[in-house]
Amino acid sequence: MDMKNFEVTGSFKNGLEWQPFTKVISAPNEIQATESTYNIFGSKHRLKRNYIKIDSIKLINGE
Repeated sequence: MDMKNFEVTGSFKNGLEWQPFTKVISAPNEIQATESTYNIFGSKHRLKRNYIKIDSIKLINGE
């Protein structure tokens, strides 16, 4: 599969407040980029999906 780079922006719940984030994710499509973002924050910060808000996903022009 052809992997593309996506810029994912949003916020996650950090204690009592929401922390903004921007991640560059390598994935074949937007759906997989969304799932990968949930997986990264779930494993790194031990967050459930309802504590992660994804605002936008943009395709970044490759190299």
